[in-house]
Amino acid sequence: MFIPHLFKETNEEEINHIIDTNPFGTLITTIGGKPIATHIPMLRRTIDGTNYITGHLAKENEQADAIVQEVEDALVIFQGPHAYVSSSWYESENVPTWNYQVVHVYGKLIPLTEEQLIEDLTILLQLFETGRRDAVLWETISEKTKQQVHGIIGFKLRIDKVEAASKLSQNRNDVDYRHIVAQLERGDEMERRVASEMKKRRT
Repeated sequence: MFIPHLFKETNEEEINHIIDTNPFGTLITTIGGKPIATHIPMLRRTIDGTNYITGHLAKENEQADAIVQEVEDALVIFQGPHAYVSSSWYESENVPTWNYQVVHVYGKLIPLTEEQLIEDLTILLQLFETGRRDAVLWETISEKTKQQVHGIIGFKLRIDKVEAASKLSQNRNDVDYRHIVAQLERGDEMERRVASEMKKRRT
């Protein structure tokens, strides 16, 4: 991923925050020269002291072959908040742009055992169901429903390399920066998230 030096994100805590708050990512692999992508929820986990990204696919998904084959060069993308920035928000004329945060994670795909897959599903349900009325947890669903686990394949992607960008108007002066934040705070939820990330860095 091309990342201008000014926008390169190196803070591990911030990178983890982007992943954890945007878990619906994209898994990309290449099979026979053909790129394949699947959009799925994934988790950042440490298993036996090694850092992984975990998730699962339908066994009927052709990308499941990449898991079985344990491909070495898989890519997972986590897209953080992003928003258009109008050049009308600047003190002087310049080009409009797009502010964003994104993380690319590269590594080897490894199949999960059935026990590991069930553990991963348990954690996934706990993460998204906790606090909900009538929460649906692995421990509470029927045995019949649990049998659907046989139709999916779990994976862990060993984290070999991470690239991250936080392009948040770092190249603008303080007046422009504050004006961009103010404009984004008047926008939709995504725009307000970008404004919040910008305020963490400069006010």
